[in-house]
Amino acid sequence: MVSTILIGMLCAHLLCFSAMFFLISKRLHGNKMGMDFFAVGNLLLGSAYALQFAEGGPAWSWMSVANHTLTLVAPVAYWLGAMRFFGRSVPLWRPLLAMAGAYTVAQLLVQWGFGPVSRYAMLSGMSALLFLVMTITVIYGVLTFARDLYGEMIFFAVLISGICILNAIKFVNLLGTGLDALRMGGSFQLVFYVYMSFLATVLPPSIIWLVLRRLTDELRNVAARDPLTKLLNRRRLTEALQRHFRSRTAASAYLVMADVDHFKRVNDRYGHHAGDLVLCRVADVLRTHVHEGDLTVRTGGEEFVVVCMNTDVDEVTHLAERLRTVIENTATVVEGIDHPLHCTITLGISNAFKSADALTAALKEADAALYDGKSAGRNRVKVAGAALGKVAA
Repeated sequence: MVSTILIGMLCAHLLCFSAMFFLISKRLHGNKMGMDFFAVGNLLLGSAYALQFAEGGPAWSWMSVANHTLTLVAPVAYWLGAMRFFGRSVPLWRPLLAMAGAYTVAQLLVQWGFGPVSRYAMLSGMSALLFLVMTITVIYGVLTFARDLYGEMIFFAVLISGICILNAIKFVNLLGTGLDALRMGGSFQLVFYVYMSFLATVLPPSIIWLVLRRLTDELRNVAARDPLTKLLNRRRLTEALQRHFRSRTAASAYLVMADVDHFKRVNDRYGHHAGDLVLCRVADVLRTHVHEGDLTVRTGGEEFVVVCMNTDVDEVTHLAERLRTVIENTATVVEGIDHPLHCTITLGISNAFKSADALTAALKEADAALYDGKSAGRNRVKVAGAALGKVAA
């Protein structure tokens, strides 16, 4: 009786969350983050338990075959949904239909060749193997592509490993005691259904939490970046410097301010679209050539800032000169213009500073050095309080 109630609750949970996942996916235009795949997975697993509820116990019928196929295919849908969540472009229906067809044929062959116990044992063994692979994949994700979700991924790994272990135990029980291991009133089946009910209650809200966190992170990232160049904006620069200087081992930093020479002429002569392409090309050069851990920012208009961490003035000057040279030799191709556009930049370098509160002073120093560079003919590097850098030949 208790097992029957638990199966009914499982059906209700899974089907309700399937509808919820589907509705959420309809609101996520573009990147649905796998919510439509999770909806299909819940629908398949909920349907499997509905068929099991209708069966009432182990049997050889079309409902039993469909139940086993749906039970094995549902985790595949979850797996594909997780890949979608992490940005992998994978199809849904083709692998599901292929898996369903292959496993249905396998059931028929095993039933006719080895009997019902082997067919039920095959389901438990295949499920245990599938969940083991999923657990290993989650652990791999913690070490590689999902480091930002360390706690959540470990939580999922523990839950998935639990269902893997239970299916492995069921497999052993079936080989030892036959179909009696699946008796609805048995203690193991009761534990199995309690755990599955727990998963059906905990996992869907956890998935929704992951989606909300990812959406929040994306909104925070959009708010912290310049919409044209995707570089950091001034607000994010301040926050990043505060985090950097909170570390006791943080060394001083230098601020490099770069300004595109005669940028107004580009806009006036070729249009704002060409100007935007030039800014994006300059941003790409800065992003590519700065050191890992340095901060690259667009502060507005044609003005950019690079904050160099844990370095000295000679290295910063060398970096600024390299940036100047690369941009001078970089062409921007604009559709509708019969020749590539070339531009130059002038750079000013601040004195070293050791706190986020000193950012304003560093900006003023770099801006003054930049102004000196502009006055001296542009396309050069100027260090605050030092002689003008030479223009490369």
